[in-house]
Amino acid sequence: MEVAEVLPDFADAFAFEAFNRMQREALPALLECEDNVVASAPTASGKTALAELAICNALADGGTALFIAPLRALTNEKEADWERFESLDYSVYVVTGERDLNPRQAARADILVMTPEKLDSATRKHDSPRYGFVTDIDVCVIDEVHLLDAERRGSVLEVTVSRLRRLCDPRVVALSATMPNVDDVAAWLDAPPDCTFVFGDEYRPVDLNAGVKTYTHGENTFADKYRRLYRALDLAEPHLREDGQALVFVASRQDTVRAAEKARDEIAERDVEMGARGDYDFHTETKRLENDTLRNSALDGVAFHHAGLSKNDKDLIEEWFKQGKIELLFSTSTLAWGVNLPARCVVIRDTKYHDPLEGEVDMSPLDVLQMLGRAGRPGYDDVGYGWVVCDTADADKYRRLLRDGKEIESRLSESLPTHLNAEIAMGTITDLDDVMEWLETTFYYVRGQSKPEEYDFQHLRRRVRDCLEELVDQGFVETGEDLSVEATPRGVLTSTYYLRLETAAGFAALCDHAVDDDSDPLEAGDVLQAVATATEFDSVSARQSERDAISAVLVGQETGDLDAGQRKVLAILRSAANNGNTPPDLRSDAWVIRRNALRLLAALRAFLERFATPHDANLARRLEARIENGVSDDAVGLTAIDGVGPGRASKLSKEGLATPGDVVEAGVPGLVEAGLGDSIAERVYEGAQTLPAVDVEWGSFPESIGTGENTVCEVTVRNLGEPAKAGIRVTVNGIEMTATTTYLRESERVPIGVFGADADELEYTVSVAFPEEPLVPAVDSRTVAVR
Repeated sequence: MEVAEVLPDFADAFAFEAFNRMQREALPALLECEDNVVASAPTASGKTALAELAICNALADGGTALFIAPLRALTNEKEADWERFESLDYSVYVVTGERDLNPRQAARADILVMTPEKLDSATRKHDSPRYGFVTDIDVCVIDEVHLLDAERRGSVLEVTVSRLRRLCDPRVVALSATMPNVDDVAAWLDAPPDCTFVFGDEYRPVDLNAGVKTYTHGENTFADKYRRLYRALDLAEPHLREDGQALVFVASRQDTVRAAEKARDEIAERDVEMGARGDYDFHTETKRLENDTLRNSALDGVAFHHAGLSKNDKDLIEEWFKQGKIELLFSTSTLAWGVNLPARCVVIRDTKYHDPLEGEVDMSPLDVLQMLGRAGRPGYDDVGYGWVVCDTADADKYRRLLRDGKEIESRLSESLPTHLNAEIAMGTITDLDDVMEWLETTFYYVRGQSKPEEYDFQHLRRRVRDCLEELVDQGFVETGEDLSVEATPRGVLTSTYYLRLETAAGFAALCDHAVDDDSDPLEAGDVLQAVATATEFDSVSARQSERDAISAVLVGQETGDLDAGQRKVLAILRSAANNGNTPPDLRSDAWVIRRNALRLLAALRAFLERFATPHDANLARRLEARIENGVSDDAVGLTAIDGVGPGRASKLSKEGLATPGDVVEAGVPGLVEAGLGDSIAERVYEGAQTLPAVDVEWGSFPESIGTGENTVCEVTVRNLGEPAKAGIRVTVNGIEMTATTTYLRESERVPIGVFGADADELEYTVSVAFPEEPLVPAVDSRTVAVR
């Protein structure tokens, strides 16, 4: 059955000319009816084509397709792979947190590609113009739907798909590796029996011989890595000697590089003939690699692959592996979920890995099965060999997994209050009956019916009521006299910023502290500590080798009763905010911790703006910019200028231009003198002029006043730049007299009472802060003598 016969208008959208047996059996359900479809099939059996068939069917009717990719790294892979659709004049648009969203492009796209997390965030804001496109989906393809069982991410996928179905009721096509309870997934998605497919191992293009191999566990974890590496090479060596290929999965990006380097030496020691150093053409080709270590390794037939490599390097390694020029490849688990790179032998060297936010965790059973599924090269091998290398204590667990597979469970119960709060905040749930109706749309409800005892299904209504009471007690939800439920501003912000409830409660407590008359004003340390103690970082651990670096960063600073993991987060944030000088020992986890901290700081800023003061919110905004750009507090305002990043901010501040005001005063000639090119200087100058700029006019403010006398004066706060939300605070001798929040357009008159108090002199200070800009507050003072 050739593609051109079945879909003549889309023949060029497929990477092959004819459908295989599995694809032919599913084809009528995908093209000849509108029902939802669930298909479970072995890895490498051609499931991607089923997604493409569903997408083509929607495009042919003028519809929009959404593809939910299991990992962010794979969204980019799909974008590159689906240039085939672009050549047919269908647009593909990727929506991730790493890219700036263009709402118009997203709305006009024919195929959208998103992760579950980004789709969750977008559907929560579906009624905003920015994310309205998510309510216009005609078909939703869920790739690797067994992700439902993932510990942290499964519940996100579950509630998001349920929400999307309520918002626009798209056709759903769910694809999965082999799973025992596919019928439960079909029941959840309302896929009829004739649209539910279970393709067994007989549909694998190559038989799989999978097993478990143990190693002798020592006391040194570093040495254990090499014990497992040698075990992996023992398993791969026979296949390498017979011109087969081996794919070895390891825990981290660094491990792929180190393992490849060590393996090159060991392969040479064992006298295994590999590599293409004598192949002049390949030698020339490897010069296209941007990574020098990778280039040297590839010539020996050994390579590494991870998400941190450039697209160019990943593409070349994948191509050379397919061609057989790379015979031994070390990779992280990303490759198992993405590009179809089968090998005769697959070895999982590491069953545990270090997560910057979770510490040491077991690799999920889903990942293990996904990796082993890469064993066997269609057209080259009759059988593939897959091995799990693990400690003896874990051997039985992995043998059971290989023998029985893994039933897919719902993870919603573990985070039910958080997701329930999100639904209430969106207004889709208004009372207890609505909660039950919502639950009935979830996979949790279906699995509860299948396993009522394990899911405590008979007490479900009580569990829901307890959840609601918990949300009310913590201030996220309020109830009406008619037993209705409605989100509080705290609940709405918690949902909008994707916070855990405990974190939101901590942020609310900081706001209460900020407005408490008996408390000192908030300082940078208070804000950073609130972020470092957020429950999103609860599982961060500090390795012994990191503790000296942490102490060096935090020396002389009060950290209270923070645990080691919280101190690590705080040290990374402090070092990032101080010119970005993160100690080498902390850099491996710093990127992930910083990215999460920036999201939390944005949320905390919103909390402070809503429940505390604009000045407090501005403090959080400045810290956010300092951590993102690695600049000091006195130069952080420069980052508000369009076109000024960390490098230019540092260059300008060294030349004495520390604020946007300094930039405007210097003009283009001064910026050129400071080291900027002519065109860049013009752009930076124009950008600085668009920012708010404050001038305080004191008018007839008195220089002195008699004891017991009083008068009311008007001070004018002028904005010489673009209008912006502002907080104006007036203090006398450090004590706040008045504070107001306004949208500062041109000017604002502020009444100030001058009282002849029991003091020699009174210092009046006007401070103007912009909560949404990382500008240092504008401050001006006048001193009044008391006669």
